[in-house]
Amino acid sequence: MTFLKTHWFAVLAMALIVLSANVAVQYPMFVTIGSLDLADILTYGAFVYPFAFLVTDITNRLYGPAVARRVVYAGFATAVACSLIVPVLLFKAGLVPYSTGGARIARIAIASGLAFLVAQLLDIFVFNRLRQDRWWRAPAASSLSGSVVDTVIFFGIAFAPVFALIGPNDAYALESAPLFGVLSSEAPRWVSWALGDLSLKLAIAAFALVPYRIIIGQLLPPRQISA
Repeated sequence: MTFLKTHWFAVLAMALIVLSANVAVQYPMFVTIGSLDLADILTYGAFVYPFAFLVTDITNRLYGPAVARRVVYAGFATAVACSLIVPVLLFKAGLVPYSTGGARIARIAIASGLAFLVAQLLDIFVFNRLRQDRWWRAPAASSLSGSVVDTVIFFGIAFAPVFALIGPNDAYALESAPLFGVLSSEAPRWVSWALGDLSLKLAIAAFALVPYRIIIGQLLPPRQISA
């Protein structure tokens, strides 16, 4: 109880980010730019989830790895539980255009949960293994490693046919489409989603160094920022 009273904002931020990403990842971006169909490479979840690494890195820097891990666990538990319920409620309220079956929701939740735990704990580990003589080095390296692992685990479990025993496959995700949306080679659409997701994660990770620097600069004495 004391932990939640002290760190409730970090737990709430983490839970909201993962919950939003779990819902948004089920909806491709049906937007066309020239000959590029963004639905072939991106889902809306790709714009939301990367900020979970920002929450983890700020918590890690301010309070240490033990607190950061507890925030990850609390945020994970809250978000996965809500992810099993909220998509159904959104459909019934008319806020999303189609319903996702219970087994499909469960598979997304399992994929998201496992990817989240492994990636975020890896982020914490890498962050604390690096010397912080350069303020950007630890968050950049930890977000990079976590992003790669998260993308591989999530998209593999959520969409690869081999994991159909966990839940039904998504027919649209398995359809062949130009690789990365524009190349002559074709691949299942979820492969391009994974490549697009990873590219966007890395771009957002670079962008997130700015708010990371600002927040850490406001909350830590100057001599500790590069310590």
